[in-house]
Amino acid sequence: MSALFAILLYLATLVFIVGLLYRIGGYARTPAPLKIPTTPAPTTSTGVVLRITREVLFFESLFKANLWTWGLGWLFHASLALVLLRHLRYFTEPVWGWVAFIQPFGIYAGITMLLGVAGLWARRLLVERIRYISTPSDHLMLVLFIVIAVSGLTMKFVSHTDVVGVKNFMLGMMYFDIQPLPEHPGLYVHLFLVAVLLLIFPVSKLLHAPGVFFSPSRNQADNPREKRHTSGWGKKLESES
Repeated sequence: MSALFAILLYLATLVFIVGLLYRIGGYARTPAPLKIPTTPAPTTSTGVVLRITREVLFFESLFKANLWTWGLGWLFHASLALVLLRHLRYFTEPVWGWVAFIQPFGIYAGITMLLGVAGLWARRLLVERIRYISTPSDHLMLVLFIVIAVSGLTMKFVSHTDVVGVKNFMLGMMYFDIQPLPEHPGLYVHLFLVAVLLLIFPVSKLLHAPGVFFSPSRNQADNPREKRHTSGWGKKLESES
């Protein structure tokens, strides 16, 4: 099982990194021929940076649109970020001081993450207009996060696993020195689903994470009168004509 999971995680990580870089490259190369910032929009580059920062950290536009969705979405994403940071203890030796400090908070973040994603799934099931536009992949993605969270919390509160052995396995993978993976069904489920998440990330709606930085409605300044906007391919056509 140690070798199988090592191969699976190596493959999933490779697909995640290569796929993500490929999709980001595609976003970067996509022409933006029109000036289409969502108004009211900043008129300077500094204002654009601040706007995207508020969007990424606080979901500003969602806050203005729907408070319930904003609350559930922000709770899920903030909790997920804290959970991921907490997991850095499995990849560092010695453990960084700030990572050790957030360990207790990361445990509670696992619970709030589960509550947030469960609320988002309930929204897709109970709100008619959202249920109408939801696809099977939308539901399956939320279920995937729910099962990952449940399996992780189960190992913490119900059926404990050997966390020292898990850390040795992860550190060994980083140095291509595979160590034994503790025998634990919940751990197997947790790692398998994390690998599945990494594999499907580059072809799923989860790409909104890097995609927000390439959204013309967010990353453009509202200065069409002050500065003419010409896309890359437009400049090429002008130089050829």
